[in-house]
Amino acid sequence: QVQLQESGGGSSQAGGSLRLSCAASGAIYSSYCMGWFRQAPGKERETIAVLYYGDSTVYSDSVKGRFTISADHDRKTWYLQMDSLKPDDTAMYYCGTGPESGGYCYWLAKGYGYWGQGTQVTVSS
Repeated sequence: QVQLQESGGGSSQAGGSLRLSCAASGAIYSSYCMGWFRQAPGKERETIAVLYYGDSTVYSDSVKGRFTISADHDRKTWYLQMDSLKPDDTAMYYCGTGPESGGYCYWLAKGYGYWGQGTQVTVSS
């Protein structure tokens, strides 16, 4: 059983930075995909960053160039560095993980079987 725990959310003014962490416990393997997602009230869960084993990364257009996903595989922890924050970044942020499929990671949230409880990020103008 895999369990995930996010930390690092909070409040920031526009232009500021926050760093989220996701610590995994249990049977997580190096071939697992790691992702960050967010969900604003009344909206669907949005994928914003995915890290493949081998450390390839993919970002949504909404965060590309501002957010960076990274991982410490030995500690089974991955991170989301968020810079140049905007009020539109306000949401509940979730980390997710799951096995790759045919060498690829899912982009959509429904492809991930393990989730953290979420951490709130609020950006004021």
